[in-house]
Amino acid sequence: MAEKKLKVTLVRSAIGYSERQKKTVRALGLRRLGQTVEHQDTAVIRGMIHKVSHLVKVDKE
Repeated sequence: MAEKKLKVTLVRSAIGYSERQKKTVRALGLRRLGQTVEHQDTAVIRGMIHKVSHLVKVDKE
């Protein structure tokens, strides 16, 4: 069975938010608005997405 993946897209800028949230966005591999990255569906990644859920959009594959 294939690993589940998540597509994470940056939809809002992290400007004006805390340094911790900016670092979380960068740790997810997001650099610019509209950029999409794929990650394995793990508890660690889900936790990071939860912390910046107001800045990103998530699609399940």
